[in-house]
Amino acid sequence: MHIGLLTEGGYPYVSGDAGLWCDRLVRGLAQHEFGLYALSRSEQQEAAGLVGLPPQVRRVRTAPLWTADNARVAYGRRARRRFDECYGELVAALCGQTSADLLPDRPSEDRFASQADRFASALYGLAELARDEGGLVGALRSESAVRALERACRAPGALRTAREARVPELLAVAAHLERALRPLSLDWYGDDDADGLGSLDLCHAASGGAAALPGLVARHFFGVPLVVTEYGVRLRSHYLSSGVGPGGRAEADAPASSPPEDAPAVRALLAAFHGRLAAEVYRQAACVTPGNAHARRWQERCGADRAKLRTVYPGMEASRFADVGEAPDDADPHTLVWVGRIEPAKDLVSLLHAFAQVRKEQPGTRLRIIGTPSGSEGSAYLGHCRMLAAQLFPDEAEGPHSVGDNPVSFEEIGGPETPGPAEAYTAGAVVVLSSVVEGFPVGLVEAMFCGRATVSTDVGAVVEVIGGTGLVVPPRNPRALAEACVALLRDPERRARLGAAARARALELFTVEQNVAAFHGIYLETVSRNPVRRVVLDEAGGPIPFAVPPEARLSVRRPGPESGSGSGARSQLESGSESQSGSGSQSESGVGAPWGIGPDAAVGGEDGTERGAEGEAGRPGAPTAPASAPVVVAEGAR
Repeated sequence: MHIGLLTEGGYPYVSGDAGLWCDRLVRGLAQHEFGLYALSRSEQQEAAGLVGLPPQVRRVRTAPLWTADNARVAYGRRARRRFDECYGELVAALCGQTSADLLPDRPSEDRFASQADRFASALYGLAELARDEGGLVGALRSESAVRALERACRAPGALRTAREARVPELLAVAAHLERALRPLSLDWYGDDDADGLGSLDLCHAASGGAAALPGLVARHFFGVPLVVTEYGVRLRSHYLSSGVGPGGRAEADAPASSPPEDAPAVRALLAAFHGRLAAEVYRQAACVTPGNAHARRWQERCGADRAKLRTVYPGMEASRFADVGEAPDDADPHTLVWVGRIEPAKDLVSLLHAFAQVRKEQPGTRLRIIGTPSGSEGSAYLGHCRMLAAQLFPDEAEGPHSVGDNPVSFEEIGGPETPGPAEAYTAGAVVVLSSVVEGFPVGLVEAMFCGRATVSTDVGAVVEVIGGTGLVVPPRNPRALAEACVALLRDPERRARLGAAARARALELFTVEQNVAAFHGIYLETVSRNPVRRVVLDEAGGPIPFAVPPEARLSVRRPGPESGSGSGARSQLESGSESQSGSGSQSESGVGAPWGIGPDAAVGGEDGTERGAEGEAGRPGAPTAPASAPVVVAEGAR
């Protein structure tokens, strides 16, 4: 099977995001051929080079998102007319204009569908124009594009915030749309391109947004099925960073002196664009794989069909923690441990205040904070936490002739006491997570691999991950956090039970092997249900034997509600409905593949998720296929 892995700012670049799970996936499926289609985010990222690739990667094509090479493509009169029509329809859909606005009796669902169809038709029209004319960048930067955006904002039925847009704000929106639509101008969509997307059996986008856009175009031009994986929903990230709610309305007015990018009109229009693009990606994808139930609910709210959703948990290398996980617990029973990246979202301030209450109940308790700051903001936050710890806990001495010591220590992995993540997690009796914002808590899973009892805040996918094997408290509640910590510090037998249960759960759900098996089943199922009908010829013009995977010739049908095992089977096979497990935790039941793959397993991911204590290298000793080294073709837009 020929699989195209689509990434944005990630694998296979050395400094890319989501590199670990992509590398593990490619290495774990040596029986398939992979092509990597990577969009870079900066010149520095491209200069850093690529990671070592396994032999099953047969081709690598790269393109920059930070610049464009086809800005000087000149359009004729007919091409300009096509562009004006398609781009005008696109921005009109963003501004809330639809033909249904003239028909107030139509239901709101019909209006939403009309807008989605209008956006999709315009998007694919621009893609066809880019392929015919050699690119879109020059047209998207033209004055006619700005005028079309202005007409859409001023037209009847447009969003109120769009009608208030001024010229600088229109220019900011037009510039963002030009950058977001650059993947349409890539030269990956040629009919006779042996290394293009049209030669693939399946496209797998490692995230939504720009990474999934080439997959949409490949499906439109060639019928190549698309699988989309999101560990952090891109649309949610945009809402959080822009201050726009899911309804597309700016939640607060920007100050008069703020740049145009912060204006309510800009935020609302860009939110509408990302929302329409996400909805189209979910609609056209053959399968969407969220990393947890939290991401799954966001995808459903953004228009994803529940029948297409398959939860695939991030997976990690459990072997790194095998020694400490299976060894007897010899950690200090009076020590709490926090491990992770130091940044405001981790809410170490609440942890320090909670520890002050713990010290009142357990005077000899110590707190070890192990991690490195994340950027300049993290460094400033670390300094603030050090000052707070010094104020809350003055240095204490055991006697009049001993040196005082602070019960809170700030350390980094790599020191003599904590040379690696495993030693960091086992440095205390209880591992604490105090975050106020969390995607998939990779650090919490690593602590579970080590057999640690945990106390966590109820954010992101924490409850789903912990599954009743640890204590969960509300975020920003130091009192509740302290009470949970004291309860575990006073009960060593309970700590041992929870730690053993946590390790068993992590080994069952969150390993690399589980994730690779899940994606292998998804690939086979997707190709069998969405085969690409093509005839592959050799140089002499004859058909190449076995050029099409055998799964493309299968006819796989999902069981209906009246067949076999009844509605319960349909629920498990189609909808992947959520089920309750443990103490109020949520787990996902996935689509049962006909090759014996069970419920949704695990896959390692970092895009939008939290990193663990430190990065993980690719899995060594992975099986290889007898193939030549991949040819790296560095190319941009035409």
